[in-house]
Amino acid sequence: MTLTPHAAKLIAFAFIVAVVPQLVPGGFGQAVLAFVGFYTLATLGLQVLMGYAGQMSVGHAAFFGIGAYAYGILTTRLGITPWLALVLAAVCNGFIAYLIGRPIFRLRGPQLALATLVLGIIASTVFMQATWLTGGALGLGNIPPLTIAGFAFAGDMRNAYLSLITAFAMLVVADNIMRSRFGRCLKALSVDEQVAASLGIDTLRQKLGVFVVSAALTGLGGTLYASYLSYISPDAFTFILSVELLLMAIVGGLGTIWGAPAGAALVVLLGQTMDALSRHLPPGSDVMLKSIAFGSVLVAIVIYLPEGVARTLRTLGARLWLFRTSKDL
Repeated sequence: MTLTPHAAKLIAFAFIVAVVPQLVPGGFGQAVLAFVGFYTLATLGLQVLMGYAGQMSVGHAAFFGIGAYAYGILTTRLGITPWLALVLAAVCNGFIAYLIGRPIFRLRGPQLALATLVLGIIASTVFMQATWLTGGALGLGNIPPLTIAGFAFAGDMRNAYLSLITAFAMLVVADNIMRSRFGRCLKALSVDEQVAASLGIDTLRQKLGVFVVSAALTGLGGTLYASYLSYISPDAFTFILSVELLLMAIVGGLGTIWGAPAGAALVVLLGQTMDALSRHLPPGSDVMLKSIAFGSVLVAIVIYLPEGVARTLRTLGARLWLFRTSKDL
């Protein structure tokens, strides 16, 4: 029986999810994998919005933070069980995205980007100033982990599996959605909005729908992040995170669902490498080092891999597949 390239890709990714957490050295490596899972979910939300619908967002850290804070507030202040809090946090993200999306998606291009930037600034300000709700600069602590029948997802190994399995499941779901009529409408929207409208596509409705889906996916990453760390603060959800998510989406390759894990893994590993190198440099140089490294990677990707890492790997895989098939014939 011959596997299709798509099925082979799913099996390979499932194998990576199952095996890699057992192979990485110690808790630090498993923690890095957990963060790859969190940021894969966040980048997936951005991929769906930008790569498929062609709608710019430079403030997506807001939804990552809303997912984290909604989960933390629901569990610590209202006493709601973690799994229900996870669902409600996703609903909260989707509802806020719907309310915000109705006015801002009447804008296009730079105006839309500016509106999403303002969204990120407002969210960051609320996280910092609403001390009665978020804890302000001191943050929010004692956030409980997710549990199943008394089995708590506490520790690096368990959270690595939880985040990676959740990310894999959402990647499969998003891949199927993008192959549906909804996904085809989004692709038409990204090519030319006026032509899409002339074909009978309700462009505002489609943009609102993808914005809600994008916010829910990104917020899910934030929820798992809060469950893992059990503490969150406004410093984690600034404009810098929005830039990193954009970088993950571009590095992975816009317009491909599987670019999300590729971009997230590369940027997280690059960040950890820069952190390790900065320990041998004067204090305060880590921010400069990260900025230079991220900028250099972005320029290199745009020049040498304009389609992103995932599309480049897919092209190489397709060529190998054709070569193997021709040999069998």
